[in-house]
Amino acid sequence: MSHYTGPLLTRPLLDQLQAALKNGHRQARASFDLGRSEDSVMLSADGWHWRGQPFPWPARLKDRTIHYWDGSGFAAISRFGSGLYKLVPTDWGAPTFEIDGIKMLPSAQVSPFEDARTKVALVQPQGKVVLDTCGGMGYFAACCLEAGVAQILSFEKSAEVLWLRTLNPWSPDPEAATAGGRLQLTHADVCSAITALADASVDAILHDPPRFGIAGELYSQAFYDQLARVIRRGGRMFHYTGAPNKLTSGRDVPREVAKRLEKAGFKAQLALDGVFALRR
Repeated sequence: MSHYTGPLLTRPLLDQLQAALKNGHRQARASFDLGRSEDSVMLSADGWHWRGQPFPWPARLKDRTIHYWDGSGFAAISRFGSGLYKLVPTDWGAPTFEIDGIKMLPSAQVSPFEDARTKVALVQPQGKVVLDTCGGMGYFAACCLEAGVAQILSFEKSAEVLWLRTLNPWSPDPEAATAGGRLQLTHADVCSAITALADASVDAILHDPPRFGIAGELYSQAFYDQLARVIRRGGRMFHYTGAPNKLTSGRDVPREVAKRLEKAGFKAQLALDGVFALRR
């Protein structure tokens, strides 16, 4: 799917533009791609002009929502699938996303993009072939491209998430010149797709699955055995786990994961909000 190139609006941005007009300004500078760049816009009572194209003033925009121009008006970037998938603005520019109101990426204390950059650094992607098991918004992939990865094989199961990516300017476009053909994004369930990868065919792995209660198969011994099969000896992996159920049940998912990875053939240790592992 091609990436959207039109303007994105949030309620605070709309308020900023209308306040400028109310104060007598006929021109303003603002970001219409969630902080990636800034543009000048012309303001009038009827609407505003961005890159030579006129847009009407929206009647009202929803809070905590990013809106895109669908050809007739500004629509919320949300879609129903197996749940309600929604792109959500943050104070950092790079958005997070939610499924049925559950936030999928950290954003309270750190930018979700910077969080991804810290985790990607653990696998040292420069010049490597990297497996990105659960692509999500593509922030791992973007940081790998930025760091000089040779190739990144990224899988995403959800059609709704892939749609959100096409509207998110922080999500890398596999067809963009900056990707240089290095990002291979596949709409597939990695649990089955991984069986088609050759033994020792990747140098590093980034595994950022949904929480255990949603996708337990991605925490299974059988899947970890597949990860051990496709990564070369000495290869690095970061596995996001978070700490689900620790306060309510006392269950320690990161340590459970580390034990299974050890059994699969990795040397594992707790790191950041997950597990770092080396293939033995």
